[in-house]
Amino acid sequence: MTIAEAQLEMRRRFAGGFYGQFVSGVLWLMSAGVAEWRGPRAAIMTVVIGGFFIFPVTELLLRAAGEKRELSEANALRFLGMQVAFVLPLSMPLLVPVGLYRLDWFFPALMILVGAHYVPFVFLYGMRMFAILAAFLVAGGLLLATYSPGIFSAGAWITSGALLVFAAVGKAISASEAREAIQRVAT
Repeated sequence: MTIAEAQLEMRRRFAGGFYGQFVSGVLWLMSAGVAEWRGPRAAIMTVVIGGFFIFPVTELLLRAAGEKRELSEANALRFLGMQVAFVLPLSMPLLVPVGLYRLDWFFPALMILVGAHYVPFVFLYGMRMFAILAAFLVAGGLLLATYSPGIFSAGAWITSGALLVFAAVGKAISASEAREAIQRVAT
């Protein structure tokens, strides 16, 4: 299996990253709401604890949507996906001193970590949109930490919107590829 074939299989299996990003976007949206109505501590617990359930919920949604096919044994990228998934939880201890030093930097710092986490997705899926998402999140986190008026939930609202928009873009790209493949087979 070539790299391009493996990337195509990843895009097809995960609908261009739609389900994972949708789940992540909803989690960030929930955390932003919790920040507004319950406070920073509850918002942090929501996004951190909820983050451990992103992959299982993504898999449930995939199965509910009828996406039951597994990645082929020949697809070496399936292990890269698992490794990329562990990068974020292993880097999250950096958020502890950030939050202790300046609590309103928590979400901007997490935006930077999540953005960096998306960089390998460019190769994993073979989709440049992940580079744009990564750059947006990293730049957004840096700008918020530097220039924010101290609104704790701002980064969560921005990130949830970005993730949901890019989820839709990834699904549209994947659906377009599927339609093209069907047309090629039909002709």
